Amino acid sequence: MTQWFLDGLEQWGYLAIFLWMALENIIPPVPSEVIMGFAGIAVAHGKLSYWGVMVSGTLGSTAGNYFWYWIGRNVPLQRLKPFVERNGRWLTVEWRDVERIDNFFFRHGQWLVFVLRFAPFGRSIVSLPAGVSKMPRWKFIVWTLAGTTIWNAFLTGAGWYLGSNFREAEGWTGPAAVAICAAVVVWYVWRVVKWKPKG
Repeated sequence: MTQWFLDGLEQWGYLAIFLWMALENIIPPVPSEVIMGFAGIAVAHGKLSYWGVMVSGTLGSTAGNYFWYWIGRNVPLQRLKPFVERNGRWLTVEWRDVERIDNFFFRHGQWLVFVLRFAPFGRSIVSLPAGVSKMPRWKFIVWTLAGTTIWNAFLTGAGWYLGSNFREAEGWTGPAAVAICAAVVVWYVWRVVKWKPKG
């Protein structure tokens, strides 16, 4: 897996980072920790520039988050109710959870958008209620960019540090990336199995 990521970065460069980060926020196939971590390793190897990685990764992440914000903003809240009630188990939410989040966003939405950029889970889904609650577009983009920039800087720096100082670490970065992806899947399956509606 390590070589697959490095080959993709070498062949497609910043475009690969942009697309991977956008997709990570739309249909999370690979966690951002893995994408930006490997991008940091590529920076350490001199294949990419730090600022190029930061710009492409941050813009890609923001674009992916804006996709869900746009959906939420353009679909009336009540029209989502049948979908949520029908797919509550797979979403692991109830309709009253959606209403509670919507009400919360009117008071503290910008801080939630910012803080959840650092959370292992919830980074993408928070964009939907932000759109549903009609958070101003400029405010959503500013807070998303702010949180994503800090998070990506940390991940890229960590990857750069590993690639520069621990060449032997590359032998376990592949298994570590697989483990992170597997943990995300296991966590989701566990939530689906354990989830029960409160109503």
